[in-house]
Amino acid sequence: MKKSIKSPLIRVGLWAGVAALGLNAGWALAQSTNEDGSTVLEPIIVQSNGEQGGTGPVKGYVAKQTTTGSKTATPLKEIPQSVSVVGREELEDRGVVDKVDQALLYTPGVFAQPYGSDPDTDWIYVRGFNASQTGLFLDNMALTSHAFGNFQVDPFMLERVEVLKGPASVLLGGANAGGVINMVRKRPSDEPYAYTEVGIDNNGNGFLGFDASGKVSDNEGIDYRVTGKLAGGNGYSDEQKDIRGIFMPQVTFQPDDNTSLNIWAYVSHLDQTHTSNGLLPYSGTVVANPFFGKIDRDAYFGNADFDIGRSTQAMVGYEFQHEFDEGWKFTQNLRYGYLDKRERQLYPFDYADQTDADVLMYADDVRSKANSFNVDNRIENQFDVAGINHKVMIGLDYRNYRLDNNQLATPFGFYPNPVNPNDLPYSFPIPPLTPSTHQIYSINQVGIYAQDQIKFGNGWIATLNGRFDYLDSEVDDRLGTGDYSLSETAWSGRAGLAYEFDNGLTPYASVSTFFSPLVGTSADGALKPEEGEQYEAGVKYEPNWLDGVLTASLFQIDKQNYTVSTPTFVSRQLGEVRSRGIEIEGKINLNENWKTIASASYTDLEFTKNPSDPSLQGKTPLLVPNSQASLWLDYTVTDGAFEGFGLGAGARYRGKSWADDANNFRVPDAVVFDAGIRYEKNGWKTSLNVTNLFDKEYVAGCNTTIFCGYGEARTATLKISKVW
Repeated sequence: MKKSIKSPLIRVGLWAGVAALGLNAGWALAQSTNEDGSTVLEPIIVQSNGEQGGTGPVKGYVAKQTTTGSKTATPLKEIPQSVSVVGREELEDRGVVDKVDQALLYTPGVFAQPYGSDPDTDWIYVRGFNASQTGLFLDNMALTSHAFGNFQVDPFMLERVEVLKGPASVLLGGANAGGVINMVRKRPSDEPYAYTEVGIDNNGNGFLGFDASGKVSDNEGIDYRVTGKLAGGNGYSDEQKDIRGIFMPQVTFQPDDNTSLNIWAYVSHLDQTHTSNGLLPYSGTVVANPFFGKIDRDAYFGNADFDIGRSTQAMVGYEFQHEFDEGWKFTQNLRYGYLDKRERQLYPFDYADQTDADVLMYADDVRSKANSFNVDNRIENQFDVAGINHKVMIGLDYRNYRLDNNQLATPFGFYPNPVNPNDLPYSFPIPPLTPSTHQIYSINQVGIYAQDQIKFGNGWIATLNGRFDYLDSEVDDRLGTGDYSLSETAWSGRAGLAYEFDNGLTPYASVSTFFSPLVGTSADGALKPEEGEQYEAGVKYEPNWLDGVLTASLFQIDKQNYTVSTPTFVSRQLGEVRSRGIEIEGKINLNENWKTIASASYTDLEFTKNPSDPSLQGKTPLLVPNSQASLWLDYTVTDGAFEGFGLGAGARYRGKSWADDANNFRVPDAVVFDAGIRYEKNGWKTSLNVTNLFDKEYVAGCNTTIFCGYGEARTATLKISKVW
């Protein structure tokens, strides 16, 4: 079954963009020739701005280039969508230790950690839509996930965490409608570098990390980097314990200025006592239960002898680049990933009466084995045609994802005994688990895409993208309840226009269409890809007199094939949701002493269609707050008796949200403060970071009234590091 783009205006614009790409490539081949008839093309011009082509270290808090949103090194102001970049220095100053979602707590339009801290999953919503499974990318290639089969990357291994707001399927294939999180690996450098760190938090969870890079035996053209981390100990919840290990070796071969090959691997392991934060009832968290009041934030409802969470994942890949004499540049990225994960847990499932003295319980045992393969090939060149500059890219990518999801659970009517939250721990027996789900999901997707970044008229910038995808997905049900398969084709595109003023001001507007493949089934068979379009307009400002980036954007996203629940609790793809909002962000290196981050966003989510329950039309989908804001200010002493002393402080505001789609149950807003202090001298650095400084107790979010999660309690982390 074929999918078409519904808006005639969008369809015409995107076809025009694809046609322009083809014509421009043809004109380039004919635009200049030597006497012997050979073609003369302009070389690719890459301006590093100290950022190594948009993947290297960020100066302070201000990134000027990115590969997110274009796949090629591009100034942020030339991307016709909003892009936020969190660099290594910001991660260190704010004390981001364990989770990628923690890195995004100061990013506008992003709702991170909606249920508090979850050790084995990065929960992230962008512009109102869940990016936790369809929006996570590593070096611009999807980390495809489904159900419990999710890959996870430790932020210590990353140089940057970047967020492209709005649709990205035109470049990345199927992706979350609200935006994607692109995690950028650390890469080798030929400059000798060695770093070690050791730390511990107030819960007794410690860590040891190392990072070393340089030349291999002083050989020119062969660089290495080895990064690793070992962590473990207690969490803030009772009985919460874990041990984690990560190792990432890599080597880069560069025999000449035109060729490079980066080979890398990533291995990690997590072994934890699984805890149930985020699975607590509305009555007892947001509001007091009439019998037991509010549940303690550190309450543990599980059984330490039963609850386990184990995950082993391995990835290996390479990035190859070669630039030909004619200026054409070829890039191939390839990655294979393997995941073996088991989660066995006992947790609250208070789906019935929340006004009584007990909390209902549930138990399951889920085994997930996933294999993932991605490869992306592209060629690019930059040239002039009749005074108009074109940066053209054409690519072909493929991904395969296979998940064996085997789940045991307590059958209905045989759930574990209800418990009193004021009488924990308890010793009730755990009933036998029976097969609940055993399905093998698979996705095969191949896409052809093209992009033309055009500069003309002394300041105009046009970006045209087109993409065609073929998708094949299957569900092999091993319990005999039914197999499903789905084959789809989809077009997606983007057209953007901007004007760069001499004073650094760049207003822009763009329109884009998207699709997002889903794994699994509904009452109507295999899930169809979600699809829709976005309209965005904004302004980006990089002032001449200040090292900073200021952005503001307005957007509207319309998403079709939204999965909704019917009155009989069966899911169907009948819904449509609209997300509209505004986002403002500023990142500034004020001078060598001061750095700051400021952001604010408002997101208006609305059901525009819900045939299964018309009463929900016009209502706001649950969980995501309508407004967020944050401010972080950092100061470092650079001379005098206190040279090397630094401190930072920040505040995060999360607005009100709903715990149900009918908008009957509110989750209050909250303000949380963070702070950090550090001292650095002779390569040694001691830092103390505190999140939730005043230990505010609040509910971060509710996914229905059954599953609510407390925001993370106050956590103080002491770290000592050394650059050798």
